[in-house]
Amino acid sequence: MAVATASVLAAGPWDSGQRTAERSRAAGERNGRGERHAAGPEALPAAAPVLAPLGTLAGAGDPGSRRVAVPPPSPAGLAEALDPLLDDRALGRARAASVVDARSGRQLYGAGDGRQLTPASVIKLATGVAVLSALGPEHRLTTRVVAAGKDRIVLVGGGDPTLTARPPAAGPGADRPASLRDLADRTARALKDRGTRRVTLAYDTSLYSGPVLHPISPNENISPVTPLMVDEGRLDDSDHGPAPRSTDPAGDAVRAFAAMLRDRGIDVADADEPRRATAADDAPELAAVRSQPLSTLVERMLTASDNDIAEALARQTAVAAHRPASFRGASEAVAGQLRKLGLPLDGARFADGSGLDRSGRLSTRLLSQVMVRAADPDRPRLRPVLTGLPVAGFTGTLRGRYGEESAGRGVVRAKTGTLTGVNSLAGTVVDADGRLLVFAFMTTGTTDPQGAQKALDRLASAVAACGCR
Repeated sequence: MAVATASVLAAGPWDSGQRTAERSRAAGERNGRGERHAAGPEALPAAAPVLAPLGTLAGAGDPGSRRVAVPPPSPAGLAEALDPLLDDRALGRARAASVVDARSGRQLYGAGDGRQLTPASVIKLATGVAVLSALGPEHRLTTRVVAAGKDRIVLVGGGDPTLTARPPAAGPGADRPASLRDLADRTARALKDRGTRRVTLAYDTSLYSGPVLHPISPNENISPVTPLMVDEGRLDDSDHGPAPRSTDPAGDAVRAFAAMLRDRGIDVADADEPRRATAADDAPELAAVRSQPLSTLVERMLTASDNDIAEALARQTAVAAHRPASFRGASEAVAGQLRKLGLPLDGARFADGSGLDRSGRLSTRLLSQVMVRAADPDRPRLRPVLTGLPVAGFTGTLRGRYGEESAGRGVVRAKTGTLTGVNSLAGTVVDADGRLLVFAFMTTGTTDPQGAQKALDRLASAVAACGCR
């Protein structure tokens, strides 16, 4: 397995490139016997690429020179750096760790790495890999309106939690979330073209099955899980994080749609109490809107630790596998996709797609191998799992972590996981030699959340600072 080469695939490309260039300049000042020689204008080494491949050192200016692979840290060197940090009392009664070389997939450090612990939100890494593997990064989720007989239409939910009822944001016409307003525009136009000015509106949520409430519900961290909702069922203007949630997001969505149709000159009968219906597979489509691609949804899920998107993507994995799109069916489908990728699932238990369910169990060995698959250049469809990771000290759930003096700042990219008594961190890091490593750290029984997070950050920063050979 070759190392990932593009800067977007790992944290700290500029830092890594700078280190590589410095080593190249130093190498260029020595001749083939390792002796220094004069470096006049005609003897200057060729400039190293700004973004040399991770895990390599650029050769000197000799046209016949080649890149030299940087060896990974030694297991003994990593153990010396990490063992004392893993003993931190802030990490609670149970802790596990795994550090793996992304290029070879070989584990370089492990401590309790086969132990199954509550993963919290780092399970979203598995959800992302599963849905991208099943459907690909360009797949989009479609919300439709179909005709269901004379003057009767059905709004069909396609599982897009990012469908928005809000006015479009100002700015260039970039790829935005699907809009309920656009759907109302297209539907009204199609109805008027048919000479229809009055309709009965129903809605279809049959794509999903089973309970709609997550086991922790009601909760400000997640809405009822339904294939039809707008703005994730949020009752405020937020787009991420905890928020007041609708108890009936599908009903709210169809009522908002009915109001939009009326504003566009379509009279909707019984708009305040729309009925559920199941649209026929061959029902004529009047209008449709499509979500952003899965690549964007996976990135948003990971950066903001979005639970609603996570549960939707787990269910899309179930739909792709022809399983029931329920909590159980989605969990089984995610596990099935990971099994197809040859991942070590012994003892793993997938309870949901978001990690809010405390009964889920994963090992750091599995999580690190999930990241190895995402970094594999032969699996480009999984790359959004890497590009969506928060950057230490800068973005997402790591924005407020890793201070100015931390070796991990800007170099560590990782998914966080936090529940009461549970803290986890898993992602990628470029070490001091420019080698791309993946890691997973998990803890259970913590009593000091801030202390546990800082202890996990010190572990990741130690890997970043490590040449450890």
